[in-house]
Amino acid sequence: MSSRVGAAEITADVVFDPDRSGYHTFRIPSVLARDEVVLAFCEGRLHGSGDAGEIEVVLRRSLDGGRTWLPLQVVSAVPGKTCGNPVPVIDPASGDIVLVTVENGAHAVEMSLARGTDPVDGRRIFVQRSADDGATWSDTVEITAQVKPSDWGWYATGPCHGIALTTGRLVVPANHSFVPSEPVDDLIRLNGGHCIYSDDGGHTWSVGFVDRNDGAEINANETTVAELPDGRLYFNARNHQGTGPARVHAWSSDGGTTLDAPYAGIPEVSAPGIQGSVLALPDGRLLLSTPIDPTSRRELTVFVSEDSGQSWRPALVVHESMAGYSDLVLLPDGRVGIFYEAGETSSFATLRFATFAL
Repeated sequence: MSSRVGAAEITADVVFDPDRSGYHTFRIPSVLARDEVVLAFCEGRLHGSGDAGEIEVVLRRSLDGGRTWLPLQVVSAVPGKTCGNPVPVIDPASGDIVLVTVENGAHAVEMSLARGTDPVDGRRIFVQRSADDGATWSDTVEITAQVKPSDWGWYATGPCHGIALTTGRLVVPANHSFVPSEPVDDLIRLNGGHCIYSDDGGHTWSVGFVDRNDGAEINANETTVAELPDGRLYFNARNHQGTGPARVHAWSSDGGTTLDAPYAGIPEVSAPGIQGSVLALPDGRLLLSTPIDPTSRRELTVFVSEDSGQSWRPALVVHESMAGYSDLVLLPDGRVGIFYEAGETSSFATLRFATFAL
């Protein structure tokens, strides 16, 4: 299908459709490109559409810039587990694709994980590698002890792509919750954003900045990152049930180790409370993708910033009706790809890939 914005027409191809696939639902898109190879990751939810349950990390590869797609392949699956939140990034030193994911027991729900009451089935973090552009993958290697402090309960990577900095450092945006020391009614207030980074190509990892806002206005959640021309990092996150603007942002001048200042709201971007994606363009502009209807997941829109994220303006509408999570990727011909959830009666009926030029 296509949506018209001014004189431009954007045509989207369905990449993941649950019909006759063996999966109940596909969700949580993440995309990476190198030359003509495009890798589209997502969660293949086997028995239901919810975040809990048996879930696999699945992938479809394109060898021609996203015009055609190879069959689905399973990258990470464990019986009785939720495997998800794929965050891919290319290690510039080895050329390997590094994939960070999370796992937990299939029947563990987010609130119990946030309280830290599921020590066996709790949220854990893993890394895989591919040396052949995603055709094959190593076994998962657990890095939980490196990147999850003992007083964190919930943990989520991305969901979106990670980045390799000009220094070679790999940065994966993430979020977490603090386990309350005593019973609290509002666990949402214990959410926080953070990132993890690796300076050896994804073999060992460290926790970077940790942002915590216990007030009602900002509760940083699902997070995305881009490197600015001056070397600073720009983090953009979902404000999950906060009373402030639906999206929040912050900057880091030391490769994600600390933030220059805590997350602040972005008043000019409306959203329904949802994940989004940012992408740095070679000319210095930043892009942000998010649905913009404040009350429902619809009208997926790409915003542009020409001042390193300080201000944003809408640039084009990718999908006018129901749409959900999305991820942006730069293609070798200079166009931008967007991999996103969309449908006519559900915001995640299918996962689609479209390209555009600003």
